[in-house]
Amino acid sequence: MDKFAKSFEADTSKILNIVINSLYSDRDIFLRELLSNASDAIQKRRFQGQTTPAILNSEDDQIEIIINAKKKYVEIRDNGIGLNDEELSETLGTIAKSGTAGFLQEIEDNKDAKSAAQSLIGKFGVGFYSAFMVADTVEVTTRKAGTDKAYTWASDGQTGYDISQSDMNQPVGTCVKLFLKKDAKEYCEGSRIRNLVKKYSDHIQIPIKISEKEGEVEQVNSAQALWTQSPTKISKEEYKEFYNSSFGAFDDPFITIHNKSEGTVEFTNLLFVPTNAPFDLHEPERKSKINLYINRVFITNDLQEIIPSWLRFLKGILDTSSLDLNVSREMVQSSPILKKISKSLTKRVLSELKKKQKKDPDAYDAFWSQFGKVIKEGLYEDFENRDKIAEIIRVYSNKDEKLISLQDYIDNFADGQNQIFYFTGDTLAQAKSSPHLEGFKAKGIDVLLMVDPIDAFWISQMNIFQEKSFVSISRDKYDIDTVGTSKTKRKKSKPKNSDVCIALIKDCLEDKVENAIASTTLIDSPVRLVAGEGGLDFNLERILKAQNPEFETSKKVLEVNVGHDLIQKLPKLSLDLQKALCRVLFEQARIQDGEMPSSTQQFSQDIIQLGLEL
Repeated sequence: MDKFAKSFEADTSKILNIVINSLYSDRDIFLRELLSNASDAIQKRRFQGQTTPAILNSEDDQIEIIINAKKKYVEIRDNGIGLNDEELSETLGTIAKSGTAGFLQEIEDNKDAKSAAQSLIGKFGVGFYSAFMVADTVEVTTRKAGTDKAYTWASDGQTGYDISQSDMNQPVGTCVKLFLKKDAKEYCEGSRIRNLVKKYSDHIQIPIKISEKEGEVEQVNSAQALWTQSPTKISKEEYKEFYNSSFGAFDDPFITIHNKSEGTVEFTNLLFVPTNAPFDLHEPERKSKINLYINRVFITNDLQEIIPSWLRFLKGILDTSSLDLNVSREMVQSSPILKKISKSLTKRVLSELKKKQKKDPDAYDAFWSQFGKVIKEGLYEDFENRDKIAEIIRVYSNKDEKLISLQDYIDNFADGQNQIFYFTGDTLAQAKSSPHLEGFKAKGIDVLLMVDPIDAFWISQMNIFQEKSFVSISRDKYDIDTVGTSKTKRKKSKPKNSDVCIALIKDCLEDKVENAIASTTLIDSPVRLVAGEGGLDFNLERILKAQNPEFETSKKVLEVNVGHDLIQKLPKLSLDLQKALCRVLFEQARIQDGEMPSSTQQFSQDIIQLGLEL
């Protein structure tokens, strides 16, 4: 093929600029990233060789670092799967990830450029580009296993790249050649490279060898899989280094779970619960980062059945001897053994999260702010684990004004309470100011405020927790007369004209509400709207309406504080003012539930009319 040049795509160019210019002080990571890529290529060749033996390596797998101090370059060679010309262009010329543009905007808005750049590498997996932090020019010469042509990709990391057919007698695999910058000569020192390999890549199973002089080769890593070692012999720092280097992460693990299970199904797991959420956590195509090994041979990192989707933020290793090495991908996907392992891992993660919640609530709250919405998906879709998931969720207590667990809520029931009261709203501020809470506040009864969209769905599916039923204070029927301690001076007797006021409101609003009834909970507000028989909360109806514009909402029941001064004035007004006041009260209740007035023009006219007459 002829040599051709191509410019970087716009987003790729921006990412290169961020990586090169913002991570100068951390540029040691270039070696970690390139060695990790080399290891992945070798593992991929091993795996594909199980079904296509012809591409298996006839020599020992290895990664070699060649240092040429005189000519100021470093080469990193592997005998992995290699790339063809199309893969070179696609892999090294394009950032083909959804959400790149939006994330780049976040980077530009971030005042801490270094932190943003680290997040970029970790979230987009663009570690190869870190090579340009130390190199003026990078050449990648590669030959794909099963082909007879080699190609060279070359770039200065600024304008674009060239791809040409290589004249070299390139064996299968890849050679990344870095022509070092003047201020990066330190990476031509063997001792410097050895230290970096030991620090970042000692765990890589492939032997990493260094050659400074022709004919002299030295292996510098232990080439022992970290997860095969005893947890008692692994330090916290070693776990962190493995987590950072293997998964492109820059945060600390929030929880590390390292276990070996023996019996009918044998497996070892090394799982990490991150501290920071990836940018694409809530995107439908988001995939897990669990690498499956069979007897220490890498099989795949794209196997979604290992963990449920609501734990998709987990990163780690699963190594099992209970599956055959030559098993097909389709058989792995449907393997009953893998399903047993998945159940065990899920149970283990839930147990560790529960321990963390109890041991360090503040740290857990910070974790929950990152991953809580995703975990709550499990309450809606994972029936088998729903009760256990409910034990680790955090909910907002209106009484304590902070996040608590469901068990905390039950432990602090008011006198006579045997139900879990909750209210769903659009925002926390709107929920806290809702008239629905008045009667509960007056009697010292806590109400859980649910303001994530997912809350409206999972809580409609989960009727009980610890044998206590969930009760929506804006939908369900309940009686709190014998619950808590009254702190109000409300009269027990029925206010004067109560029946008359209710009848007037029914007549005025008969086309807008299902019914009007006297309230037993309102204290300061004149009215509130609650769901009718079999109806839904306002919040859930809004979500369903947004998903399906043809969804028909139901009429609500208007609860009336018949002792309120405004309600008591109603019978004394003219018919026109009675209708105007009733409409305003109805629209006020809608607004307090986060709705717009059904007719803004009529609402404005009624307000003006009442202002002039009252």
